[in-house]
Amino acid sequence: MAKAPVFRTPQSVIYGRGAFQALGEEVAQRGKRALLISDPVMKRLGYVEEALAQLKKVNVTGTVYTGVASEPTDVYVAEALERFRAEKCDVIVSLGGGSCIDTAKAVAVVATSGGRISDYFGGGKPAVQAPVPHLALPTTAGTGSEATDATIITNTANEVKMMIKQPAFMPTVAIVDPLLSLSSPPKVTAATGIDALSHSIEAYISRKAHPMTDMIARSAMRLIVDHLQTAFENGDNLDAREAMALGALQGGMAFSNASVCLVHGMSRPIGALFHVPHGVSNAMLLPAVLEFSAGHARERLADLGCFFADGEVLPEAESAHLAVTSIKKLCLDLDIPNLKGWGIDPDKFESAITKMASDALASGSPANNPRIPSHEEIETLYRICYDYDFQA
Repeated sequence: MAKAPVFRTPQSVIYGRGAFQALGEEVAQRGKRALLISDPVMKRLGYVEEALAQLKKVNVTGTVYTGVASEPTDVYVAEALERFRAEKCDVIVSLGGGSCIDTAKAVAVVATSGGRISDYFGGGKPAVQAPVPHLALPTTAGTGSEATDATIITNTANEVKMMIKQPAFMPTVAIVDPLLSLSSPPKVTAATGIDALSHSIEAYISRKAHPMTDMIARSAMRLIVDHLQTAFENGDNLDAREAMALGALQGGMAFSNASVCLVHGMSRPIGALFHVPHGVSNAMLLPAVLEFSAGHARERLADLGCFFADGEVLPEAESAHLAVTSIKKLCLDLDIPNLKGWGIDPDKFESAITKMASDALASGSPANNPRIPSHEEIETLYRICYDYDFQA
């Protein structure tokens, strides 16, 4: 008998304009000494000070770790964990993009279940103890990490992006305020927006999709298709920002429960070896991977195509084709480069392809894809994506 699907979310999701103001009250219900994990940009923008002021009002002591300066690494986790223990904290707040949230997830688990974050990779150490309460506040509309039970941390010893998924990594509370995303510049808006679109598409075409994830993934795709380009071109458009924040949240819920597929499997090694931001590397891969998968996901891609068809009812094959060509055009309009355009050296890229293909397969994500690739096919896709033409 097939295993029944599971649908997990944070204990509470607080969403809407001004939701940030709920932080103090929510933290006070869960602890007295908070570690705030953030980054230098959030500190410069004043969000860190605003969060600390909210904690002070409810008599919660706040201490800060703002060392997350790139994609999350095991070094950041170790540093933040040391701060957590030194200050005897009992609750964690993450404020920023997916890097800050993923770092906080790792700290919340390791603080109670012990070991190092690398111990949990590859089905290793289980999180046997309840994690530290974690309140996640995303400031970009992209990763959906505030609503997922997975964290992606780079192991600096072997340059592998560790995708670690256990229920304990789910944040306790997600506070999603679209006003916080107004600070995202166009390039970040584009990269995180395509990341969110990748989440919702892959959740929808995943072999692990089920009715609950389908419903949410479809809503996410519609919101992102309708509003991403507006948010990119006019970052002050709050309606577009709000729709993108909701779409990213829903995309996170969808893929956390249905899993991601080949795009994410191939994306992580690029990020680990060539330090391409996760959302950008997803965007670089998405059109070519959809072309590779199209013959095995025509019905589902046709559903996506409907969102680009301006109300016109198209035959299934035509609608599926429209989905792929429209994603290519969207990447072009958002100024997404290919891997060559990013500046990756061709010889270094070629020499890394075998390792990247192996790491992609080892992650397990490609096995969820409608068309399951071989090692050789992933190598071929990497070469196609290197100088992929979004206009073709």
